[in-house]
Amino acid sequence: MTTYLECEAEDSTCRGLSDRQPDYACQGNGEGLWDALGLLQIDMGCESIKSQSPGNETGCSRNVLRKQRNWEKIISAKKRKRKHERERRRAKLAEERDPAPQFSKRDLKGITRERLLGAKETGPRLCVDLSVTTHMTKKEISRLAAQIRRLYGSNKKSQKPFWLYLTGFVQNSPIAEECLRMNDGFSNYLMDVTPESYLDLFPLETIVYLTPDAEEALEDVDPHKVYILGGLVDESIQKRLTFQNAQERHLQMARLPIQEYMVKKVNAKNYHSTTLAVNQVFDALSTYYETNSWAEALKAAVSPGKGYVLRDTIQ
Repeated sequence: MTTYLECEAEDSTCRGLSDRQPDYACQGNGEGLWDALGLLQIDMGCESIKSQSPGNETGCSRNVLRKQRNWEKIISAKKRKRKHERERRRAKLAEERDPAPQFSKRDLKGITRERLLGAKETGPRLCVDLSVTTHMTKKEISRLAAQIRRLYGSNKKSQKPFWLYLTGFVQNSPIAEECLRMNDGFSNYLMDVTPESYLDLFPLETIVYLTPDAEEALEDVDPHKVYILGGLVDESIQKRLTFQNAQERHLQMARLPIQEYMVKKVNAKNYHSTTLAVNQVFDALSTYYETNSWAEALKAAVSPGKGYVLRDTIQ
């Protein structure tokens, strides 16, 4: 038998649930009563939290907020630590890969300029004789202007540069116009450009004329010598022109030691040539001057299309 107090409690519970939870029906059995009392307890707890923290609309207690803030601080500290560790590892890796100091572009330009100007006093000298360009076509002159640009670029990158001369460079001549048209900043190149002949600039005993038709092979690069290159390109039909010019002036002549260090390689066109572009000859001289190895020098200068390979590479 249900007592008066139990009926009152059940009626009170039903009224409370009807006010707050219209979707729930009050049930007469004991299980429904306990479920309703549990919901009422949760609801009363939330009301208590709201009364303690009237400014907190989420209903979270101060303790929960404090824990949340502490947790956010921990997460933030871990993120900063991981970021710092990544930066430290990245810096260490960069230091291992490139221990050299980092310079700005302005600093690098200053270092390059100082190195090139130093070659004017102590380095070997190389001169491109442009007086022979009168024998060349317009296409060949354009090719020569491009080769001069590449030659200057290689010299800038070299750790032991040459001091460069362009002799027979006449203003408003076809080669002068092509050099100015094709080469950005040509007027600012760190080299001597003059209309004079190399014969008027250097003592004859210091001149070595490099030509592929010479009998003697070049053995060494002497910083006290001046190496002359005839300003011709591969397409020129003027055979032995540079050799004849040097021979008429009784100059010392030499060729790159291609036959001494390289051999002919069989190719489909059966083509073999020891005639190189002026920038390729310079690459050979520059590489030898840095490495003191003709094998390395010729490997850098003689392209496979010339039909020659180093002796050591033949099986």
